[in-house]
Amino acid sequence: MRLSKFFMPILREAPREAEIVSHQLMLRCGMIRQETGGIYSWLPLGFRVLTRIMNIVRAEQARAGALEMLMPTIQPADLWRQSGRYDDYGKEMLRITDRRDNELLYGPTNEEMITSIVKSSVQSYKDLPLNLYHIQWKFRDEIRPRFGVMRGREFLMKDGYSFDLTEEAGREAYNRMFVAYLRTFAAMGLKAIPMRAETGPIGGNESHEFLILAETGESEVFFDRAFHDKDWSGFDIDYDDAAAVARVVEEFTSMYAATEDIHDPARFEEQVPPERRVQGRGIEVGQIFFFGTKYSRPMHCTVQGPDGKEVYLQSGSYGIGVSRLVAGIIESSHDEAGIIWPAPVAPFDLGLINLRQGDAATDAACERLYGELANAGLEVLYDDRPDRAGEKFTRMDLIGLPWQVIIGPRGVKSGVAELKNRASGEKTDIPLDAAAAILAEKCTTTAAHA
Repeated sequence: MRLSKFFMPILREAPREAEIVSHQLMLRCGMIRQETGGIYSWLPLGFRVLTRIMNIVRAEQARAGALEMLMPTIQPADLWRQSGRYDDYGKEMLRITDRRDNELLYGPTNEEMITSIVKSSVQSYKDLPLNLYHIQWKFRDEIRPRFGVMRGREFLMKDGYSFDLTEEAGREAYNRMFVAYLRTFAAMGLKAIPMRAETGPIGGNESHEFLILAETGESEVFFDRAFHDKDWSGFDIDYDDAAAVARVVEEFTSMYAATEDIHDPARFEEQVPPERRVQGRGIEVGQIFFFGTKYSRPMHCTVQGPDGKEVYLQSGSYGIGVSRLVAGIIESSHDEAGIIWPAPVAPFDLGLINLRQGDAATDAACERLYGELANAGLEVLYDDRPDRAGEKFTRMDLIGLPWQVIIGPRGVKSGVAELKNRASGEKTDIPLDAAAAILAEKCTTTAAHA
């Protein structure tokens, strides 16, 4: 993508209302634009990150046996009355009446709707198990939306729901999603620590939150450093092997990790050696729930079991904050110059900087490399604008692509380009005639080890 053709409205300074780093940088980079309090348009750069995150989520959900669908944003209020949550949810729910006086709501979550769908379509235990998910916009009318997309009113979520015949099978589904979430976040270059959590308005009797560390995290967290000492990059699993999946869950849940809400100082000190005790702040990027028959009973979602008797389905719910992840990643990965994207979620694989736009030799070298990189399957943001070198460097550091390739007249004469690693700041010269091969290897290696 040529920067001269790309829509990326850069701001020199962050607006005053932007209180945290992710909000400031997303506005400055031209990733989002606020339309009203807590509601944003996602501009091309931001939408590319959203898309990369969604693709990673979809890939791991498919591996774990979940099927994608799409439910509407607007739901009938009657569904929520059946479950008993319509009056309990509070003012965060946006209630709507249409021109026919039908009572509707803008869905904050989808337990009722998916239970209704399964109830009307599944009659026999032979149709189970089921794990269905969608990625859809949600709305919660926060009393004080703030921190940009971190605490917005409209947000993009992945919601998944499992349906099983027995509690044992339901807990196995929960375990699969637990492991799938570990792998999903690791594939984004993150270590999201699972912590036992309160079930809140979703309900149920078991829940885990997945949190990434950041100084601006909303939750104070306490955990065993062993979480971060583990190498998650080589973590693999056979989802059909229930015992193997359970062992991974046991391994991760046996280590101490708790938010301030349920932190037990005595157990923390007893279970974790002093040198491994970590206290910090975390951002919740996902949460999973096992709630058994909480929704199937009031909504009478049953199937005929093997013995011919009616059985209430066992259910679980599994959420990932897709739009929140964008902000969370920035909060945990930035410096004074701007964002530092983990390679798997970066909007482009690398940035190509032409230091002397209009110089025939420099233009030719950049065009040749740009074409070679595209042929190698890399997504490149080519800064072909006639700006000063300092502006180009500042802009590229701000948007935080993993690699920068810099070509100028002096380098062309010497047959080299300068390669900069955004995370480390390390700069090296690489031969122009081998640059495409070198960059393809580096981008592949960076993504694989993120």
